[in-house]
Amino acid sequence: MSALLVRHGDVLDGATFSWLQGHDVLAVDGRVVEVGRSLRSDDARMVDARGLRVVPGLIDCHVHVTAASADLAALGRWPATYATAHAARLMRDMLHRGFTTVRDVGGADFGLARAQAEGLFPGPRLVFGGKALSQTGGHGDGRQAGESAAEDPCRHLSLGRVVDGVDAVRAAARDELRTGAHHLKVMAGGGVASPTDRIDSTQYSMDELRAIVDEAHAANRYVAAHAYTARSVNRALEAGVRSIEHGNLIDGRSVELFLEHDAYLVPTLVTYWALQDEGREFGLPEDSWRKVAEVLDAGLGALSLAADAGVRIAYGSDLLGGMQRHQLREFRIRAEVQPPADVLRSATTVAADLLNLTGEVGVIAPGAHADLLLVDGDPLTDAGALADRIRTVIQGGEVLVGNG
Repeated sequence: MSALLVRHGDVLDGATFSWLQGHDVLAVDGRVVEVGRSLRSDDARMVDARGLRVVPGLIDCHVHVTAASADLAALGRWPATYATAHAARLMRDMLHRGFTTVRDVGGADFGLARAQAEGLFPGPRLVFGGKALSQTGGHGDGRQAGESAAEDPCRHLSLGRVVDGVDAVRAAARDELRTGAHHLKVMAGGGVASPTDRIDSTQYSMDELRAIVDEAHAANRYVAAHAYTARSVNRALEAGVRSIEHGNLIDGRSVELFLEHDAYLVPTLVTYWALQDEGREFGLPEDSWRKVAEVLDAGLGALSLAADAGVRIAYGSDLLGGMQRHQLREFRIRAEVQPPADVLRSATTVAADLLNLTGEVGVIAPGAHADLLLVDGDPLTDAGALADRIRTVIQGGEVLVGNG
């Protein structure tokens, strides 16, 4: 039995989002067993949290742990061993930033998730969706316009697979679910990093979208959809997807559909800021870089529109390559239009609900994974506390960064 006792901290109450002042957290074998005052354990390692806030480990609902470069087409030509080494490094860095659970929405697979779970390398708990599904010429098709149609499109983008037609998308969805995917990802509209589609395009027919959703539901899983414009977002929500990734150009009808379908929005505002400033330095092709401006300025407005209406909003970053070091900056960006407490909810309790891990992660309560951060400052009132003042990272009851 291994035990950890974090003492005398102000512990976040996930139900009320207020501080339990001067409380202790006792964890045994990686799970929280008790939260209270003056707890005792003769065998536990002690961590003094006096003067610090104790919050749950963070959850990022939109990452690509295999995206070690912003040149996504080049990734498909890397040897698998080399790509895996990069993924292990990126995951370690995420953990050190305080993200103890992440959802990969294109690229990660059963092998990476199992390796992390077995402790072969340090990293966040990995909830993966396998390869994203894309139509020919869609956001998951990495071929340039001048390349032959006979070229294998899947070798040009390691994050996705290209499939067309209802029967084909059903087979592809079943294949991703066969590998253990926790969700399916579908490209429902145009994107920045793809070479031949327009941001304002819709992708996949409604019959194809509904077929993918049907297969996910049959396996008690769900679908996440990449989409920017109101037109593509609304089609995806009408087809039954559970989460919209990005959504920078949503409208009032989109908000109505989010609420009607009890769906989630996962904005990824930091990635556009990073792509604008650093994208070309880290491999983003020039044609893709020119598309960033189309979605950059609209993101905060979309976030404000959704938040004011009560849409459930989860935390996401979507950073690529060396830009992943900015993962925590999303807290500061969102705090321009949301209270810091709501941004923290998006990376804890709301994110856990989206991942169907309610009570398992994102809270400090008996039965939950003992994923804890010791923070200097008050993240309920100051987004900067999580952006740059995390002092200790604990995952599964093990102190991984800092010493408390």
